[in-house]
Amino acid sequence: MSHIELPRFVDDPPHLLLWSADEIAPLAIGLVIGVMLSQALIFTLIGLVLTKAYARYRDGKPDGYFLHVLYWLGALPTSARTIPNPFAREFHI
Repeated sequence: MSHIELPRFVDDPPHLLLWSADEIAPLAIGLVIGVMLSQALIFTLIGLVLTKAYARYRDGKPDGYFLHVLYWLGALPTSARTIPNPFAREFHI
């Protein structure tokens, strides 16, 4: 059994049992899609494999790396005025 780090601070990401919210999301999405298509076992297993792959990928990256990638790809939906457009690479004042 591998060592699992439990959150100790208020600003740690939310956890569901032993997994962080971003790790459990592919499993939950796979389960929901599987229930809708009457193939719950298959899609849950696919979600589990995606969760394991994502956890392995995330272990080598700093915190917030996935959100950083989504921002630079323009896939992070936001209408906040404080976040600049990710497609604007040069800013002229």
